[in-house]
Amino acid sequence: MFYYLSEFRDTVFALNIFRYITFRAGMAAVTTFLFCVILGPFFINKLRDLKVREIAKRDDCPTLHQFQAAKEGTPTMGGIFIIGSILFSMLLWGNLSNPYICLTLFTCVWLAVLGAVDDYIKLSRKGQRGLTRRSKLIWQVMIGCFVGSYVYFNPGTSTKLSIPFLKTLILNLGVFYVPFVALIVVGTSNAVNLTDGLDGLAIGCVLVVSLTLGILSYITGHAVISEYLFIPFVAGSGELAVFCAAITGASLGFLWFNCYPASVFMGDVGSLSLGGTLGVIAVLIKKELLLVIAGGIFVVEALSVIMQVTSFRLWNKRIFKVSPLHHHLQLSGWKESKIIIRFWIIAIILALITLTTLKIR
Repeated sequence: MFYYLSEFRDTVFALNIFRYITFRAGMAAVTTFLFCVILGPFFINKLRDLKVREIAKRDDCPTLHQFQAAKEGTPTMGGIFIIGSILFSMLLWGNLSNPYICLTLFTCVWLAVLGAVDDYIKLSRKGQRGLTRRSKLIWQVMIGCFVGSYVYFNPGTSTKLSIPFLKTLILNLGVFYVPFVALIVVGTSNAVNLTDGLDGLAIGCVLVVSLTLGILSYITGHAVISEYLFIPFVAGSGELAVFCAAITGASLGFLWFNCYPASVFMGDVGSLSLGGTLGVIAVLIKKELLLVIAGGIFVVEALSVIMQVTSFRLWNKRIFKVSPLHHHLQLSGWKESKIIIRFWIIAIILALITLTTLKIR
């Protein structure tokens, strides 16, 4: 909304400030943070009154219940006010005529609805673990293919894949870029969901990754800087920095209540949406493979589950005491707060490594 006030800058010069991405990104972050912090207690109390509470007991791993018992009954589905704050902030500070913003918003809402349905089934039907894996996968693949098709058919975007650290090596996936994008959306969405098992762990890592992608979005959408760094320039993608800033502010605001010991959990409505949205942003700014480095915590958490399931099915042996990795560390004697802080530290280091790749080419 405020972006369009810049059209009257000839009348009131001060309105020109609303054209600048850096200003609107900063304000978007502040808006989402204040939205979450100020309205958070209201939403949390509402969730508590509606008995939208965490079912922490793990029938598949009774030994883990000793750590999860204290979390039983904590309000969940807090992702509703994370996503709500982002949407509100983007309506205020985003350029809604930008196709990348519209596509990212659509993805965010799509996956939030999917997550909300999954949470609702878990809470309303006792003993059921939410939507079936197949149903969830179908809806995730659908939005992934939609985004991939947009990139494939849109002349302003490219199906070329840049390889980190290698300036001259570029792969053109052509039509295979569509399933590749679907894989990214499914992977990031579920990876963040798997990481969301300890207080503040997932949202803290989302904060770091969104801030990193925000910087990359601004650089990718800036013709001069992108040319200097020899990275693909994507006209209009700089606007995604505003979206990333909104996610960063919302993550900080939610962390205010989700830090150990958590007063609320985000639920699938938050984790599926935030994960998939970050994946789409990485696709639109052509940093698909860099996301593997920036989101290394999510990658490792997802791989730990894949390795565990594969090993058990093929050889009837477990690699970890339990998966994902953070629960394995719990059973290995690590304190929850130590796991969270150390994972945040690693996420920050990975973010710094991601940014250094812009010069190491």
